Amino acid sequence: MLDQGSNNELPAIPAKRYFTIGEVSELCAVKPHVLRYWEQEFSNLNPVKRRGNRRYYQRHDVLMIRQIRSLLYDQGFTIGGARQRLEGELGKAEASITSQVIRQVRQELEEVLQILRR
Repeated sequence: MLDQGSNNELPAIPAKRYFTIGEVSELCAVKPHVLRYWEQEFSNLNPVKRRGNRRYYQRHDVLMIRQIRSLLYDQGFTIGGARQRLEGELGKAEASITSQVIRQVRQELEEVLQILRR
């Protein structure tokens, strides 16, 4: 479901628990005001808000934003079409996101193992 071809040029997601809106903006190549707008349009995109209404995104939020970006910018969906696609395939999206997280964690662990072997 996530178009890997379009997201390959995006930087890898660091192994952190929370990301600021500025970090997510850089990771997903989307401006912060666009992220705030997407929060209003996509109900399943709901970052944690802490004091001062500061947003903190988790890894699954970043993957969701990359998916939304792919649907809108690469595949040509409208906001409404992307919303329907995401809501209609929520179970598949969660499975896809989980497998992507596992794949990335495994890749990072292999890199750490290579560093330790040196």
